[in-house]
Amino acid sequence: MAKLEVLKAADYIVFDKTGTLTEGNFAVTELVSKDLKVTSSQGKQKAGDEAKQSLAVIMALEKLSSHVIADSVVKYAQGQSPKSLEVDKFKNISGQGVTGEIGGKKYWLGSPRLLEEKNLFTGDLKKLHEELSQQGKTVVYLMTEDSFVYALALSDQIRSDSKQAIDSLHALGLKVAMLTGDNEAVAKGVADELGIDDYFAQVLPEDKYKHIRELQAAGNVVIMIGDGVNDAPALTQADVGVAIGAGTDVAVEAGDAVLTRNNPNDAAKLIVLSRKVYRKMIENLVWALGYNVVAIPAAAGLFVSVGFSLSPGWGALLMSMSSVIVVINAMTLRYIKLS
Repeated sequence: MAKLEVLKAADYIVFDKTGTLTEGNFAVTELVSKDLKVTSSQGKQKAGDEAKQSLAVIMALEKLSSHVIADSVVKYAQGQSPKSLEVDKFKNISGQGVTGEIGGKKYWLGSPRLLEEKNLFTGDLKKLHEELSQQGKTVVYLMTEDSFVYALALSDQIRSDSKQAIDSLHALGLKVAMLTGDNEAVAKGVADELGIDDYFAQVLPEDKYKHIRELQAAGNVVIMIGDGVNDAPALTQADVGVAIGAGTDVAVEAGDAVLTRNNPNDAAKLIVLSRKVYRKMIENLVWALGYNVVAIPAAAGLFVSVGFSLSPGWGALLMSMSSVIVVINAMTLRYIKLS
């Protein structure tokens, strides 16, 4: 009940992007070879030997990854029939990707941050990344210690109901922000399409809560909505953490409230519900206080001098009726419309 009171006073709601505002079902759309030749993945052509070797390495690493796009990458790679490879010394690199040894050679797979650390994100490769990013693509890079090997560009579709959810929240007087690990171009494209007020791009998982804290420091009451393990610290930091019921157990445990459906529209319904519940609380409080201010003194005979009296029996009956009225008023919440 305390969190419902906070919800009705919220003025900022922050969404995690992937899987919340977007489908989270990535599809491989382009392939980038070592010589930076870009080909579409949509045709029926099979990958060449060099591409198959790179896809085999990518699939082996992604099979061990916990990232949301890993399943999509593995599914695509399997369709190209690469051979199965064994990975040694596998390691997740938070917010950047994964690494492991295959056939005695060490590989890295992940975001441009890994390329930047190895001083490989320069020239034509950086230019190509910018072009793909402007198209709203997420690019996953495969590299060795000293060279770029291969890349996959993936696209994530915005949920059909996300725009309506943002508009509904704006109509309720809330500002909307978005957190994502994607680059600036992808984040801006999604934010512009949905009409989001603020967005935070290239956010490392362990830094998500810091942006929530910044909004709170500016005097905002903040709601955070997320569905992943990486969202748990941000959900805990927010004034109210709302977990998507279809998300991970960690996110559900960290949240103060749980949306049983994976639908961003339910965020607005939660705000409406909290405001209506609070209104009912005030109505019942006013009724109970007003009744007691009048009925109890009347039963005690304080108003006899002005010609009004109330017997103790009637007072007891009306006291019971007062409780019934409060309960009935609260039960009308079952019939409210949250649209």
